[in-house]
Amino acid sequence: MSDVFDISDEAPAPHAGQVPVLQVRGLSVDFGVDKEWVPAAVDLDYEVAAGEVLAIVGESGSGKSASSMALLGLLPANSRVRGSVKLNGRELLGLSPAKLRQLRGNDVAVIFQEPMTAMNPVYTIGFQIVETIRLHNAVSPDEAKVRALRMLELVEMPDPEKAFRSYPHQLSGGQRQRAMIAQSLSCDPKLVIADEPTTALDVTVQAEILDLLRNLRTKLDSAIVLITHDMGVVADLADRIAVMRRGHIVETGTAVEIFNNPRHEYTQALLAAVPHLGMAQDSTGAAAEDVDINAALAAATGASLEDVDDAELRRRERENAEALAQAEAEAEKAAGTPILQLSGVAIDYPKQGRVPAFRAVEGASLAIYPGQVLGLVGESGSGKTTIGRAAVGLLPVAAGSLKVAGQEIAGAKRRQLQSLRRQVGMVFQDPSSSLNPRLPIGESIGEPMYLAGTAKGAALQHRIETLLDQVELPRSYRNRYPHELSGGQKQRVGIARALALKPQLMVADEPTSALDVSVQAKVLELFRNLQRELGFACLFVTHDLAVIDVLADRICVMQRGRIVEQGTRDEILRNPQEPYTQRLLAAVPLPDPDKQRERRELRAQLLAIESS
Repeated sequence: MSDVFDISDEAPAPHAGQVPVLQVRGLSVDFGVDKEWVPAAVDLDYEVAAGEVLAIVGESGSGKSASSMALLGLLPANSRVRGSVKLNGRELLGLSPAKLRQLRGNDVAVIFQEPMTAMNPVYTIGFQIVETIRLHNAVSPDEAKVRALRMLELVEMPDPEKAFRSYPHQLSGGQRQRAMIAQSLSCDPKLVIADEPTTALDVTVQAEILDLLRNLRTKLDSAIVLITHDMGVVADLADRIAVMRRGHIVETGTAVEIFNNPRHEYTQALLAAVPHLGMAQDSTGAAAEDVDINAALAAATGASLEDVDDAELRRRERENAEALAQAEAEAEKAAGTPILQLSGVAIDYPKQGRVPAFRAVEGASLAIYPGQVLGLVGESGSGKTTIGRAAVGLLPVAAGSLKVAGQEIAGAKRRQLQSLRRQVGMVFQDPSSSLNPRLPIGESIGEPMYLAGTAKGAALQHRIETLLDQVELPRSYRNRYPHELSGGQKQRVGIARALALKPQLMVADEPTSALDVSVQAKVLELFRNLQRELGFACLFVTHDLAVIDVLADRICVMQRGRIVEQGTRDEILRNPQEPYTQRLLAAVPLPDPDKQRERRELRAQLLAIESS
């Protein structure tokens, strides 16, 4: 194409002279919609050598996932695929379904974007990994179990034995993603197609997973196609980059070339929209880029996370409760009654079958005032989402006090909770599982207003159109079903639905995790505009510290069910006191290949010192 920039013509590809593991020529993908073929990918050309990582980046709907799923015949029946796709010189397009099934999992593995929808909900994690191993290898069930447990250990599952026996819904979002990666890599594939492999992972685990993928490439000489909108991940892992827009590859080059010298205007705009720590200004007006993350890394190695005992966590909890009390006293004078207030809250998950009851959150205290955004951060399984669900009455409070708009939730009756939920909107982490697949998105957005009786008829239709405008979706999409939208588009539908009743409190559980960087910037701006207009409070649950830096007024850091540090955005991100918070900050990938390489090497050295 005339508008394609290839700035790496003279740069030798890794393993030059060898037959590429994957060779794509003239690949085009179309979908049949209303008796017409709608192009999703047009005339794509690229190749990936053994031991190389090619990152395919672009906005949601650009054709990244559609073109990659076409490689192995994983598209729906209304699709049409043309061109040539060769794996180690063997043509894949046109192979029978039986031959493609032999390749999947054994020679080629796919790490899907949404593990909750990709994994079977009626089988345990262990059963599914063992099934994959035994399907492609002549091993006994016991041997397969040993290998499955080893894979779960490799992806840093907190309790491999427990995860092996658990069902997908019993794991946190990040733990499900780790289980999906363990299953995908269990047969040592030659080609890995990683579709947003770190979307649901907190930054510390993300760093470990990126190390895992890098080690896999080195150990097995595997080729990796990385599909992502996270430019920090691209800078950390990719050798080469292909930038897609509206189904076309508009620019290719090495990672260093694309980051340092982007030539296409779309690539330049994409990189300019990437959020990163330091974009916001601190309280003095100075750019936070001056923060020395390497110094934070060095400070973070003073104590191993595994060495922190419950007594230490309780001490931190008391200190933060005192700090919160002082902050609340100051905020009450200026802002009045908090919209969400937790005081010594404990939350239990009840016993289910053979799974015993356990306490997910202990002694949590926080407050959010009108117009304020509180960022709740921490590793997967730390209790972030649990607090968010309790705030909307989806989980019972075992101890303490939890108030929403002055109304006590702990011990509230069902009718009281129904009334309360009209004042609370929630954006869920996984849009595919939270949207009704049988309803057009217009009905999904309008359903809360219809059931609450706030709008009907023409007024309801007008409100639906307004919400679609606010989340930057075409009004014509109101008649589409969730499976016809990209991941980012589905998340925007979820945000529109949460805003439908103009809530006083918005609980946002990873609301931007599925969004590409340019749309993410628009959604964050949307949050700010709506707050100015409606004055709602927001509990923003996320592992993306760069997003929190842009959006949050205050930040709470959670570890193992307890709040270990909280304060203003500047206090937490510019001057963290807890080693755990410092470790979180140090693990955030930088959208700069050279700086990220330096940080990765330093982090590896410091971790080696810790373990010695």
